Amino acid sequence: MTKRIARTMLKDFTRRDFLVSSALTAALFTAALLLFPANHETEGKSPQVIAQVPGSPR
Repeated sequence: MTKRIARTMLKDFTRRDFLVSSALTAALFTAALLLFPANHETEGKSPQVIAQVPGSPR
């Protein structure tokens, strides 16, 4: 087992560490895209609320 707490250097960054961090980054972006869609048509079908100022003609 390798200790990495004291001094972490770039040479200590293994191929496995790179693959794991890449997979976690991909999972994070996938979750963000699923939770916050970029297209406004994919939003929920809840009714929209329009704020009206009292006394304004509408």
